[in-house]
Amino acid sequence: MLKKEGKEITIYDIATKLKLSPSTVSRALQDHPSISKKTKKRIFELAAEVGYRQNHFARNLRSDKTLVLGVIVPRLNSNFMSSAIAGMEMIANEHGYSLLISQSSESAIKEAASAKTMFNSRVDGLLVSLAFDTESLEHFDSFFKRNTPVFFFDRTMPHDSSTNILIDNYRAGYNVTRHLIEQGCKKIVHITAPPRQNVYRDRLAGYKGALADAGIAFEEGNVIITDLTQDAGYQTAQKIAGWEQRPDAVFVANDSCAIGCMLALKEKGIRIPEDIAFAGFNNDPVSTVIEPNLTTIGYSGYEMGQVAARHMINHLKGTFPIDPTNTIILRSELIVRASSVKHKPGS
Repeated sequence: MLKKEGKEITIYDIATKLKLSPSTVSRALQDHPSISKKTKKRIFELAAEVGYRQNHFARNLRSDKTLVLGVIVPRLNSNFMSSAIAGMEMIANEHGYSLLISQSSESAIKEAASAKTMFNSRVDGLLVSLAFDTESLEHFDSFFKRNTPVFFFDRTMPHDSSTNILIDNYRAGYNVTRHLIEQGCKKIVHITAPPRQNVYRDRLAGYKGALADAGIAFEEGNVIITDLTQDAGYQTAQKIAGWEQRPDAVFVANDSCAIGCMLALKEKGIRIPEDIAFAGFNNDPVSTVIEPNLTTIGYSGYEMGQVAARHMINHLKGTFPIDPTNTIILRSELIVRASSVKHKPGS
């Protein structure tokens, strides 16, 4: 009986025990057709009995492939990001890849540390949604220098050696604001995050564009910068409720913050949408639980994850080249619910 306290059982141990060559054991464990079923059965039974584990890592190092994709996201507790990861995993598993996942916790410093870990883990490619405060892509230089592909999704930044997968955030922000204007709203507050990232910068630009097209002057004081948590929404509502001239609509750059704001205003007896109409962004499941249901922008995190992983694997297989113009725009839609409807159709 084989016993190696605290040490891994190797193919050499199995070969010695069964009086076979190591190469025969190795081929059998890889289910090679040149090895008879009877011999394979003996080898697999002993391997299971002694707790042998195949060293995929060492084998992959010899082929210079790990069959692992790295994923860095801002928050794992985000419905959108967890859906994106699920989409990536589905595609990755179909093609024999696994995922190594890390969260930056909205910190560029943690994002850089995660990137270093991913690089040292020799991932074949990296899928990243950037943190709130990421201002440059320098911490991904080690990947770019080795021609290891890096794709950015949702929160993106252009780079000659990368591909971006996102929605048209300008158009989405424009459509939300235009809808609120069509409901008769003129003083529309926009609650967002620091505009370092494309998603918040472009949604803000869409908001401004819709105001301009409607002949409504943009007021800097109507843009409120937060971290977009539900608590931030709750705290922001305290300020809005105290304004001498309250807004007649609020457009928030995500649903969680919008709901925090709605809850606080409702506690103060402010009616939604009669007094203040509301719209969010992301179509989180909670948007259909809050009363009234929240108007929002819907786009699929699952689909975005699938598209990102599929294009990454296609690139690794040589069928999807990277060039500076590689930007993949996915569909989004305005979902109108009761929180923003001040005028019923025909009224």
